[in-house]
Formats: sequence, C-alpha cells, structure tokens
Amino acid sequence: MTFAYLRSMDQTHISDADSGYHFNVMRRAIDLIDEAEDTLSLDALAAEMGMSPAHFQRIFSRWVGVSPKRYQQYLTLGHAKALLADRFTTLEAAHTSGLSGSGRLHDLFLRWEAMSPGEFAKGGAGLTIYWGWFDSPFGLALVMGTDKGICGLGFAAEMGQDWAMHDLVRRWPHADFVEDPMRLRPWVLAAFGAEDAELKQAPLYLIGAPFQIKVWEALLQIPSGHVTTYSEIADSIGNPRAVRAVGTAVGRNPVSWLIPCHRALRKSGGLGGYHWGLPVKRALLAYESARVEA
Repeated sequence: MTFAYLRSMDQTHISDADSGYHFNVMRRAIDLIDEAEDTLSLDALAAEMGMSPAHFQRIFSRWVGVSPKRYQQYLTLGHAKALLADRFTTLEAAHTSGLSGSGRLHDLFLRWEAMSPGEFAKGGAGLTIYWGWFDSPFGLALVMGTDKGICGLGFAAEMGQDWAMHDLVRRWPHADFVEDPMRLRPWVLAAFGAEDAELKQAPLYLIGAPFQIKVWEALLQIPSGHVTTYSEIADSIGNPRAVRAVGTAVGRNPVSWLIPCHRALRKSGGLGGYHWGLPVKRALLAYESARVEA
C-alpha cells in the first residue's frame, strides 16, 4: 500500500461543494476565539477572517443553522463543562428513553454488526477493504468499508492525509486495500446526512476486540447534542474500574462521527483526548449543539 499520490487524487464531495471550506473557516475561528480575551462581535470576527459580516454570517448559518455569534459560544473552551451540566446523559437513561434512536439528530438509521473475535485475530486476512477520500462537513474524510459496511472513518484536517491513511490501514495489516470511492459513496452520503442520499441506512462493520466493541456499542447510545463521561461508559458495560481501558477503547474507535467518541468527556469537564485532533472534537460538539438548538 502506498500513500505518496494521495494529494493529487480527485475527491468525491458528499453534499455541499463548499463544506470543506466551511470547516476550514470554522477551524480558523476556533483559533481566533481562543486568542481573544472577550467575545468577538460579528464584525470583528468577520474582519479577522477577511470576510464581510454578511458573507461570514451566511456561511455559518448555512453550515450549522445558527448565527456566528451564537455558534461562537459553542466553540469556547468552557462548552464541555456546560454540556456536562445541561446535557449529560447516563447510558441507561438514554437506552430506556429511546434517545439512542429518534432523539439522535444524526442517527441516520445506522445498522451495524461486529466481526467475530476469530476474524479480528486474523488482522483482516482474506478481507478486502475499499477506501476513498470524501469532502465532509468537518474537512477531508477518509472512509473505508468492506462488503458489509463502513469499517473506518477518519479526518485529515489536523493530522494530514498520509497520517490518517497510515493509521487506518495499520489496524488491519493483512487486509487487501482497494481504492474505490464510488463503491462507498452511497453509504457516505447516508452517513453524513446528505440531501441527495439515496439510502436510508449507513451500515457499519465494526472490526475490534470484544471489549472495544462493548465500548463502541455504549457510545452509540449517546444522543446527538448530549455527552457522557468515560467513567459512565465503564459503569454501563459492567466494569466501573476500567476507566483507563475505556479511554483507550474510545481512542481506538475506527469510525469517528458515526460511533460518537467525541461525546465522551472527562468528569472534570475537560475534553479529554481525540484521535483526530482536539479542534475537530470541539467542532463536532459545537456543530451538534448548534443543530439541537436550531
């Protein structure tokens, strides 16, 4: 498997041709908000971005559904603490109330199955994994899938394309990898909620150890716009002392966004880690919070 030619390949857009551009604008906004001592006005933030206030407002309203001023509140470093106070979800409550179903705005009617432990131990031997790059609402996304469903999804905005490719490929060292974005495109359209998606379901094929699968299944119970903690996940899978192991399993989630590992926070309100970069995690949480309110 080689990676040197990735930058020159065509990318398949999943919905809005400007979606990757919108993410880059938002990523720059995160830096500006972090550097500012006070809340930036629409005019000031737009000026820093080199845009007119009207254009800047139009981009954000189209991308996330709320004004830049309101969205800025979701990008602050204290947003995670606010989520824990206002939208903390115990996994038991999420399950019994049905929040893991219709209450998840980006649920996308996922169906999933897990590889057997024996298949996992083979490291992907005999398995063909198709891959492609797609422009997503959160920047360039690498998506991988088998005949059964999406098995890998990562973001390159912070870590770079070569790193993202290497990271996902090394998880299945004995698999055969075939570039075929058009094969994956219908699933990706459904996964990101594109308006022109023809499918109602984005199938997932989870490739992981049994403990990891348990953690990922727990993550799937967290509704969009809500968060939980690593310790809550440990409790929910019947192993309350395994908080550190849960954190490791969360970090090993191969299907970011769809298995919402970004919704797991520390008890203190800290963001914790995120495999694809903390700015992306903040963007995901802000995006979902804004859409819930909108």
